[in-house]
Amino acid sequence: MHIFLVDYPAFKCTPLLSVLTVIRAAILIQKWYRFTMARLEMRRRYSLSIFQSIEYADEQDQLQVCDLPSFLYNVYNNHLPRATLQQHLLEHFHLGPDLCLKEFEKKIDVPDSYYGPRLSFPLTVEDANALLHAFRNEQLLHARYVLQLLSETRRVLKEMPNITHLSTSYSKDITICGDLHGNLDDLLLIFYKNGLPSEQNRYVFNGDFVDRGKNSMEILIILFAFLLIYPNDLHLNRGNHEDYIMNLRYGFTKEVSKKYKDHWKQILCLLRDVFSWLPLATIIDSKVLILHGGISDTTDLDFLNALERSKGSALHVSHAVSVKCRINRSKLLPQENVANETCILDILWSDPRSQNGCTPNKSRGGGCYFGPDVTAKLFERYNLKMLIRSHEFKPEGYEISHDGKVITIFSASNYYEEGSNRGAYIKLTPELTPRFVQYQVSKFTRRQNLRERVGTIESSALKSLREKIYAHRSELTSAFAQYDVNGTGRISVNDWAAAMESVLQLELPWRMLRSQLAQMNPDGEVDFMSCFYDLKMDQPIKEAQPALAETLCRYRKDLEIIFNIIDKDHSGLISLEEFSQTWRLFTSHLGIDVQDDSIDKLVLSIDYNKDGHIDFNEFLEAFHVVHRLEKKATS
Repeated sequence: MHIFLVDYPAFKCTPLLSVLTVIRAAILIQKWYRFTMARLEMRRRYSLSIFQSIEYADEQDQLQVCDLPSFLYNVYNNHLPRATLQQHLLEHFHLGPDLCLKEFEKKIDVPDSYYGPRLSFPLTVEDANALLHAFRNEQLLHARYVLQLLSETRRVLKEMPNITHLSTSYSKDITICGDLHGNLDDLLLIFYKNGLPSEQNRYVFNGDFVDRGKNSMEILIILFAFLLIYPNDLHLNRGNHEDYIMNLRYGFTKEVSKKYKDHWKQILCLLRDVFSWLPLATIIDSKVLILHGGISDTTDLDFLNALERSKGSALHVSHAVSVKCRINRSKLLPQENVANETCILDILWSDPRSQNGCTPNKSRGGGCYFGPDVTAKLFERYNLKMLIRSHEFKPEGYEISHDGKVITIFSASNYYEEGSNRGAYIKLTPELTPRFVQYQVSKFTRRQNLRERVGTIESSALKSLREKIYAHRSELTSAFAQYDVNGTGRISVNDWAAAMESVLQLELPWRMLRSQLAQMNPDGEVDFMSCFYDLKMDQPIKEAQPALAETLCRYRKDLEIIFNIIDKDHSGLISLEEFSQTWRLFTSHLGIDVQDDSIDKLVLSIDYNKDGHIDFNEFLEAFHVVHRLEKKATS
């Protein structure tokens, strides 16, 4: 180390030893700061990895009911008991737009007590501004105007091609936004920073407008309103969440039913058709391809542009993403529809990877991983320069891959947890040069320091991971036992990590996470049953089998889909008989072995009002009590 003393009065009268001490202290503080920041960044990154791995695993788990319509089809044709239950289940897949429009024709009065926006068609910029003002103040648009807006949007979308072609001019940029997922604050911030859509300020929104966030309906209303006002300047691509079954699982259906209790059915029915008419891709200046997910080695833009994007039967679900599901549906749907869905599936679900080739997307369970060679081949065939896609969470809001040819843009900030990530959008210049604008909506994080923010994200991520671990308790216990040949209850860290990955397949740094998930004895071995120590219960429900609680934990989202289908009036209640029947059908469909009387005993034990009906939220709450109790029994 070379020390240079500056000719400055303060140093002339300072002993050399004191100067060296100060410098050493400064170096130590610097090292400590860098070390602390590195540890915080490491914790943040593995927390985000946990969130993303569980998100993809959740999508993959859904494949076990991805052919839910064909399951219901089999229920119907096998003439199983409870015809009324079958009717409830099937009805959700047989509502067509004609029925929606017929319902819409019925007079829906707007009461004098309604103080929200009153729309008149054709819409004006003043109408759009009124909507923005109302939604900032948490007002709802009346169902009459929602249905009218959706009907007009459907009419406009039906006239649009599958692939929209845009051209830049010398002085105009085009703004491209990625996933919003119901985060209204992000959309409002984009408009604040970048300006409202207009003839001089053009936008492309690249799918996944809904689900997860709490304001999906408001986002759709705003985007559809500007689409009607500026049909040549605001463009919408379809995402994988613009799908009826996805909405049942990830929250949008529940949001609509809560906000529009009297007319939710007509709204959802019409929305389902509107989603099917959303364009699939956008091409700018014949050089920049914009679509939601990605491409495969069989992507054919000419075929994509020619297919009937809205064509399908009542069993059509774009998220039926496994080969098995495609085969199942091919027995029920015309081959043309299967080809259409396969093509749409690839562009909605695929993700880029650095390795060459095109392989099945095992993380999500659908679409593919496409490498730089696949991108280059498509670019050469269609003389493209850039692919802009969304679909994937990115901590900084965007990512550049495939030697700058593929850009991922993700516009939902705080996606997993407050402070977890930035959102971003792209300003594409007339020279087709992308400029990235990042942002983050901050409500609570400004009052927290960095350590507190990372701690919140980490705590939430570990909670989700522990729930995933409990959901696979039986398989994990068996995997641990294979390494514990002497039955000591302890295995090496390497064996523990290998067992965790073999069962959960989350591709996480298990050795790093070990200290957060399991206890280690003084000899350096892992007490593998300690993985489940944080999953014990407050009050006993003796009737609940451990296998039942574990099964409920793993499939509770799938059960909630079916619960919502049965709950026709969205009152939040169904009869105990209907729930028991649904459980038996569901476990039979998945091949789950649970004793017939176990669900009845559990359901009866949580019928708090003893009125013969069950609230699904109370049911889930009770099931959490079950698996916490079981942990106590094993500790």
